[in-house]
Amino acid sequence: MKRNYKVFLLGLLLAVASCSFTTKEFDENSDKDEVLIELISFVLSKGHYDPKDINDNFSEEVYKDYLNRLDPRKRYFLQDDIDVFENYEDKIDDQINAHKIDFFNLTYAKIQQRLEETKAYYPEILSKPFSFEEDEEIDMDFDNLDYAASKSELKDRWRKQLKFSVLGNYYDLKEEEKAKAEDDENYQPKSDAELEKEAREAVESSLDEFYDLNDDFERKDWFTIYINSIVEEFDPHTFYFAPRDKEQFDIQMSGSLEGIGARLQKKMDNIKIVEIISGGPAWRNEELEVGDLIQKVKQEDEEEPVNIIGMPLDDAVDLIKGPKGTKVTLTVKKVDGTIEDITIERDVVEIEETYAKSAMVNKDGNYGLINLPRFYFDMDDAKNRTAASDIKKEIIELKKQDMDGLVIDLRNNGGGSLSTVIDIAGLFIEEGPVVQVMSGNGEREVLKDRDDDILWDGPLVILVNELSASASEILAAAMQDYGRAIIIGSKQTYGKGTVQNVIDLNRWMKNSDMGDMGALKVTTQKFYRVNGGSTQLEGVKSDVVVPDRYSYIDLGEKDMENPLPWDQIEPATYTKWDGYADFDKTLEKSKKRMAESKQLQLIDESAKWISEQREEDVYSLKYTVYAAEIAKNEEKAKRFDSITNYKTDLTFVSLPYEQKMFEQDTTLQEKRTRWHKSLSKDVYVEEAVNVLKDLKESKEREMKLANIKN
Repeated sequence: MKRNYKVFLLGLLLAVASCSFTTKEFDENSDKDEVLIELISFVLSKGHYDPKDINDNFSEEVYKDYLNRLDPRKRYFLQDDIDVFENYEDKIDDQINAHKIDFFNLTYAKIQQRLEETKAYYPEILSKPFSFEEDEEIDMDFDNLDYAASKSELKDRWRKQLKFSVLGNYYDLKEEEKAKAEDDENYQPKSDAELEKEAREAVESSLDEFYDLNDDFERKDWFTIYINSIVEEFDPHTFYFAPRDKEQFDIQMSGSLEGIGARLQKKMDNIKIVEIISGGPAWRNEELEVGDLIQKVKQEDEEEPVNIIGMPLDDAVDLIKGPKGTKVTLTVKKVDGTIEDITIERDVVEIEETYAKSAMVNKDGNYGLINLPRFYFDMDDAKNRTAASDIKKEIIELKKQDMDGLVIDLRNNGGGSLSTVIDIAGLFIEEGPVVQVMSGNGEREVLKDRDDDILWDGPLVILVNELSASASEILAAAMQDYGRAIIIGSKQTYGKGTVQNVIDLNRWMKNSDMGDMGALKVTTQKFYRVNGGSTQLEGVKSDVVVPDRYSYIDLGEKDMENPLPWDQIEPATYTKWDGYADFDKTLEKSKKRMAESKQLQLIDESAKWISEQREEDVYSLKYTVYAAEIAKNEEKAKRFDSITNYKTDLTFVSLPYEQKMFEQDTTLQEKRTRWHKSLSKDVYVEEAVNVLKDLKESKEREMKLANIKN
């Protein structure tokens, strides 16, 4: 039997939260926000892996980050506002320790005032045509931009930023008109004045929507920004979840929710259907359509519907979703203008993009590929589907197709459940350690797979990139340390080697009338490979390094603010895998292929060019200069067009069980068709299959030699 790691991790969390950690009492008659500050600072001081001193230096960092979150483009606050705020620059620590929120109250009042004032700027500025003939530039390096000294200077800053947005729209519209004229010699292009007006109207509409959504932003939402400016000074992954945010986190981790299965968006005062989730209740009902506007919501146990026109999106979503088996009636304005009442029975909606999916390809053998977007699990019910149970199922189905080798694609996988990593690793090795975990008090725990059964003992390749993080790095590191898999991908993975636990803050407020206090995700431990090295900052270095679009962009843990340091501990006791023949020779062959690949050379050049483009901060607001710069960039970009045109000789197919599903779910079929097309153009997948082929052939040669000797 495998160990129940979910129970184990819960035990670790409870251990962290034991003794004096649970006996703290809070004044329930105090202001809720002040109690929240006190509660969070208490939990961090007792539960964080490496608690920080809340002092003047801490205060200055919070001050800087908080103001940057409130006004990143420096188009709301004036220098006079900053002069007042600076009185608190080295006093936020005192505020936290005294559980006071004077600084937040000050900034909240001022940002509301400035937002209301600037709401009048853009309609006035956009009411008049822009001239794109003047020599004028805009600097988009907002970090080095001073705050405006006056309202007139601030308004001019808005003018430049709006002009830049309109210029971009104007250029695109002119290019569209040019293309239409080339396609149809009788087409009469719109005038420049008409196009400029359209460009302004598009920008104004976008800002109308921004301010409309901002009107739905409540004081508690702004306070969450303040709280997270504080807690993220401890490390990048410690985070406060307001009650609604915690719910979204749970959905993300499990990949499922209970509701109607439609994605909604607020467009001005309307709640619009933007996607029907395949397989969900709305999809099965077949009455709702993308583009429909929901006007009213009626619960089955209520007589009157609730009008949701103008309602904040989150509040409308709360009315529409609900427990499995209940019914909701939506009054909908259809795309054709008709009004209909549509009744839908709610159900569990599985967000298919979250889950593992597999395909089979034949190239001198049968090779399976499993794409795993994240290590999902259900925090409330361990019996529900997990990444581990789905991977196991896919491998069993792939083996039915006489699979000769397996690729697990962890590219862009940001992590998830630690327990699922242990279970997945156990599918490929005999019992043994998978990862080591160190607590802040120095206690080390070696987490092991205790099942000596191996589901797949054949060739294994794992694909990673710079966005493979946390749990992805644990699996890749374990398979690398055991010599069980060949890791192909970026120079290194993301480098997140820390463990977070989500702590319900309501545990201290059980008899309080303050309402839901939310939850705190706290870094409580660090990961270490079985060889003793940390994945923190350094990540996992690929066996075969290949360039990709992220190669020259700073996006790893080492590029975050306040990351914990790299270190190492003693290795665990483990036995390396001996199931491969010519392992090192296979690596050398792969490296040689990659070094000679024209496609990868081009991708590397493209990545360097993209990095250079990201360094540009100053742009011309003169149309001829702006258009000439775009033309120059487009000419350079043509060199890289062939990257997307690359085509392998691989053809991917879905497994038989999934093909049967296509008979009822054409949407799923279309999604798989697009995925298979993408795989057939993927140079990294192509190399993974080549490596599997080499490993398979090496094994066959070894077996043939053994038979000759016998």
